[in-house]
Amino acid sequence: MELIVQLAFSQILHITFYAIAIVAVAVFANVVNQTLFYRRNEPPVVFHWFPIIGSTVRYGMDPYKFFFECREKHGDIFTFILLGKKTTVYLGIDGNEFILNGKLRDVNAEEVYGKLTTPIFGTGVVYDCPNSKLMEQKKFIKFGLSQEALESYVPLIQQEVEQYIKTSGKFKGKSGIVDFASAMAEITIFTAGRTLQGDEVRGKLTSEFADLYHDLDLGFSPINFMLPWVPLPRNRKRDAAHTRMREIYLDIIKDRRQQASSGNPSQTKDMIANLMACIYRDGNPIPDKEIAHMMITLLMAGQHSSSAISCWIMLRLASQPEVAEELYKEQTEALGSDKVPLRPLQYSDMDKMPLLANTIKETLRIHTSIHTLMRKVKNPLPIAGTDFVVPTSHTLLSSPGVTARDERYFRNAMTWDPHRWETRVELEDETETIDYGYGVVSKGTKSPYLPFGAGRHRCIGEKFAYLNLAVIVATLVREFRFYNLEDRVGVPETDYSSMFSRPMQPATARWELRNESL
Repeated sequence: MELIVQLAFSQILHITFYAIAIVAVAVFANVVNQTLFYRRNEPPVVFHWFPIIGSTVRYGMDPYKFFFECREKHGDIFTFILLGKKTTVYLGIDGNEFILNGKLRDVNAEEVYGKLTTPIFGTGVVYDCPNSKLMEQKKFIKFGLSQEALESYVPLIQQEVEQYIKTSGKFKGKSGIVDFASAMAEITIFTAGRTLQGDEVRGKLTSEFADLYHDLDLGFSPINFMLPWVPLPRNRKRDAAHTRMREIYLDIIKDRRQQASSGNPSQTKDMIANLMACIYRDGNPIPDKEIAHMMITLLMAGQHSSSAISCWIMLRLASQPEVAEELYKEQTEALGSDKVPLRPLQYSDMDKMPLLANTIKETLRIHTSIHTLMRKVKNPLPIAGTDFVVPTSHTLLSSPGVTARDERYFRNAMTWDPHRWETRVELEDETETIDYGYGVVSKGTKSPYLPFGAGRHRCIGEKFAYLNLAVIVATLVREFRFYNLEDRVGVPETDYSSMFSRPMQPATARWELRNESL
């Protein structure tokens, strides 16, 4: 028995030795390759010890810290290894222009994001279709976000927030502690459900729908960028949730079509109704399955950003209560009365509250939820003003959040100060416009402030996002005062572990009723 144990131990030692030897040889070969065999016409590669892993860990822990450190050493253009992929970063406004306004024949988003998003959003939409079809789909969505629709959303959003305050259980009594991470996630999905999704979907935002959303959301895992097909438990839940959520939308569409065929068409004016009436350029209506997938996309794509930004706004207001008081005063002046309760908000009130708009802009500047935008290189790309040519084996990476945090563009860049926007205006260059297929837009990537991206993949929901955030924040500020917990200074650190940046847990604050008599 003792001999068997000794033999087994000896085998383990041999295996361990060979494993260490293989790793040592790989590390040595990797270092030699970086120092002696680099290509002078390609951007410098960030030094890394381990092949395949490269700089993945440094980048994943804090992307902005990684970008600024690399820029200090290499300048705005450099390449790093991300899970075995050569990823060329081009920072600054020139980098944003180069990548985000790159020609379709040269850069491609579908090949980067398609594997990740298709199991979540569904087939035939977004990155699972030709770019020309995606541009048509964006046009359909944009048409549904009309001025009339946006104006009608304001009372609906306010009603949802007020209902949440009364029924959620998070604001019982005259004061307490609230977890903004969960509260804002729930509020933003309810407001989006009531407005963009329609009454039937809002009625289904119960425990079942919440569970489906959660399981589908698990698909946005970094590992799924590389291995979306791995039969992990979370991926099985993702796929089951997508199937069930699609069935819910298909049932709603089927019911509406049956009503229409019986001579009693639905009078609901929501995004589902808008998409059911849309026709592709080839003369075909949008298939019901694609309508369902586009509605899932609308629900999922904007939810992360809205819930994270609204959470950051409330945490910032809790850390600087004087700004919240300014917002309340601005609101009473905009509404022309300080009577309690204040009258309901209207769309026209939004232009009367510049500090509210600036609070949202400033939070988006520092806390934009997407720190990285990637494109696959399709043709060798020379970088003007340099000797660099980015080969087709590379992925391009742009980070508009870097310019938004750059002292060259924003003084005291990491200080949250909504008042900075009172004397600063970021205007898009309207002299250069382009129609990618969903309407004429500014090419404007020269601004250091691009919270919704730029180019053909610019977010078309930004007007709704601003409006939704404005009404949510205005409603909460008129009801409550917010303060930090005694043991917290400032706001939580940022959690970069998921695909979308968000506050590190716990994201809590104290609240108290503004008018206790109510």
